Amino acid sequence: MEIQQSFKGTAQTGSLYLVPTPIGNLDDMSVRGVKTLQAADLIAAEDTRNTQKLLNHFEITTPQKSLHEHNYKERIPQLLEFLHSGKSIAQVSDAGMPSISDPGHELVLACLEEKIKVVALPGPTAGLTALLASGLSPQPNYFYGFLPRKKNEQKAVLQSLASQEATLIFYESPHRIKDTLMNLAAVFGNRQAVICRELTKLHEEYLRGDFNELIDYLSERELKGECCLLVAGNQEPEAPVAEVAVSVKEEVQALVNQGMKPNAAIKTVAQRRSRKKQEIYQEYHDLV
Repeated sequence: MEIQQSFKGTAQTGSLYLVPTPIGNLDDMSVRGVKTLQAADLIAAEDTRNTQKLLNHFEITTPQKSLHEHNYKERIPQLLEFLHSGKSIAQVSDAGMPSISDPGHELVLACLEEKIKVVALPGPTAGLTALLASGLSPQPNYFYGFLPRKKNEQKAVLQSLASQEATLIFYESPHRIKDTLMNLAAVFGNRQAVICRELTKLHEEYLRGDFNELIDYLSERELKGECCLLVAGNQEPEAPVAEVAVSVKEEVQALVNQGMKPNAAIKTVAQRRSRKKQEIYQEYHDLV
């Protein structure tokens, strides 16, 4: 067990501050967020060019270093050394909360391992913001983020979510959202859903309807901009869920993509299919 008292005691290291940034409207930047970026010794940014626009707007001169999915393995040891010297880092993503469908979680884990304080600031996040105005039930809710791109892997994930009674929150590309809705309809049946695009920006738009209505609408129009997709929870959780034809390998891989370890995913699929774990293991690893 470990206890972190974020603002008490004398720290031997600097602190990592997780600072949310506006998802569109710069006026959503909090006073505390600006002050934290100003006071930090370094800003770890997903894209330094994008973050520099924000820093220029608020006249913040704190230096930056990039931290993203392609360089985090080499960058994290450098940032830990910086923090151990007693200096503090503010971490930001391009928009919204760091680590939520954006890089950053690896640095958090590394800091906790090194007993470095991690302090999260509240602020903009697209999923919950869209949920509040969607008209769908805000509680309970289940945030998933981006679904797998491959059709069968996506369907396997959706099948695992079909019995959820909570409102589901997804992020999706405007170019893929129609296909995703079609997969949702195939697995869930026809449910109410809401597409929110360009949240907090001038062209913010909510599209409310059932899957079929939204698919028809998108058949004649192409969306632009960032999209949140919110789906009503299952109102009949005891009803049988539509079976989707996916291979063992695709079903296991879909669970792994959700963050499950391969052996745990293999065990789960074996239980679902009432088969021996060894058989699933062999199929997943192409040993048969």
